[in-house]
Amino acid sequence: MEPTRDYPLFGGAFSATLPTGAIDVSDLRPVPDNQEVFCHRMTDQSLIVELLELQDHVQGEAAARYHFEDVGGVQDARTVQVEAVQPLLLENLALRGYCEDAWVLSGKQQVAKEHQQVTKDITLHQALLRLPRYQTDLLLTFNQPPSDHRSSLGSENQSLPPWSLGDFELLVTSLTLHDPNIFGPQ
Repeated sequence: MEPTRDYPLFGGAFSATLPTGAIDVSDLRPVPDNQEVFCHRMTDQSLIVELLELQDHVQGEAAARYHFEDVGGVQDARTVQVEAVQPLLLENLALRGYCEDAWVLSGKQQVAKEHQQVTKDITLHQALLRLPRYQTDLLLTFNQPPSDHRSSLGSENQSLPPWSLGDFELLVTSLTLHDPNIFGPQ
């Protein structure tokens, strides 16, 4: 199975390449208008693309850390640990003409699933693409639960491997803007 290329996001204002087996969560439950959320067909992995207000009070690496810690706060994470932060090369991005600063961060957050007491360490990989022209921070998140948290749906599991960092990188680098009007009047 091949990845889904040029998958429309935000009503077609953006598109990106999604990994094989991605399910649009908005087909299953309500998703906020500023998010596109996809889950893996066989694992607990998910991918989130978010349009956020530009946080111009933080710059560079501190901006990536700010968004990671903000996600941890929203998820009521018991612990938030940044493992690595590094700049993304703008020339590798389809959004290079719009993006002035880009960072990738990897870390762990200890969170409990909704209505559960037991916590688990989730590995998160985030890419922050900063679009100051549109007063927007684009945050892409790859949630990677521990490998023992796969859905047990039988032998089909072997036919669809878990997503990799390469899949996430393809999502990030392929993200393309088609309609700047999504950001409102400029």
